[in-house]
Amino acid sequence: MTPSDVNTVSNSLAAQGYLPDDGISTAVFLAMTLQRPLLLEGEAGVGKTELAKALASMTGGELIRLQCYEGIDVSQAVYDWDYSRQLLHLRATEATGESTSMSSDDLEAQLYGERFMVKRALLRAISPVEGPPPVLLIDEVDRADDEFEAYLLEVLSDFQITVPEIGVFRAERPPLVVLTSNRTRDVHDALKRRCLYHWVEHPGFEREVEIVKLRVPGVDDGLARQVAAAVEALRDLNLYKPPGVAETIDWAAALGKLGATKLDDELVTNTLGTVLKYREDHQRVDQHGVAAVVKQAFEKGLMHG
Repeated sequence: MTPSDVNTVSNSLAAQGYLPDDGISTAVFLAMTLQRPLLLEGEAGVGKTELAKALASMTGGELIRLQCYEGIDVSQAVYDWDYSRQLLHLRATEATGESTSMSSDDLEAQLYGERFMVKRALLRAISPVEGPPPVLLIDEVDRADDEFEAYLLEVLSDFQITVPEIGVFRAERPPLVVLTSNRTRDVHDALKRRCLYHWVEHPGFEREVEIVKLRVPGVDDGLARQVAAAVEALRDLNLYKPPGVAETIDWAAALGKLGATKLDDELVTNTLGTVLKYREDHQRVDQHGVAAVVKQAFEKGLMHG
């Protein structure tokens, strides 16, 4: 699927429950039409991973997710061998006497053939598929180390992977690639040059309200506005971990389950654990005053209502 313009991307993502701003829609349009990987950076919880999920739903391609972490290597990201099946095959050839008529090279070629290969995310993403190409999500690439990032650069440059025992695997049609980074460290310039880049901000107030209303069906309109305004107020408190859009949605859903139609001090105090996940941040809100957060939420909710 190659979209005709930016508006088509925007409308298609919205139909999947993801409300993009113009910058995101433009970045996605260019990534799809130029067939370039898209690197999304931004604070945790701003919707980077959700965008990849929405793209998979939008294109109809399979979402293949590679979660990066310190120490990730080829066997976890590209391919590995199914040692238990190889051993069973070896035992079977011995039991039937087949191995006696084979050279060690022939036997090894059997054991290290594609039938005993376990394809991990990167190899699956370039394998031939029926239907639309997959969406390859390389999540939190900033958590991986330099060696893996260098390997990734090679894969994304040519969309091909060499397996010494078998040969070269090449993508007939390249996947749509989305890389995300929470910027715990800087991604290398070489990888950034290979990608289109977009910094994902927290949404503006009105867009966050619309996201809440879309993702929490039946939520009271006034409550959605107050929750979005309260989260905006919390983000201004210099917290250790400012709440993202995911936390805004969780908070609105939790308040809806409690039958709330408006915020008050007690309700905010009792449900703050759905939006803030660190004790230090709870203490910071206590110092600032829950009442002040509620007051700001009411004022902004009414002002924009």
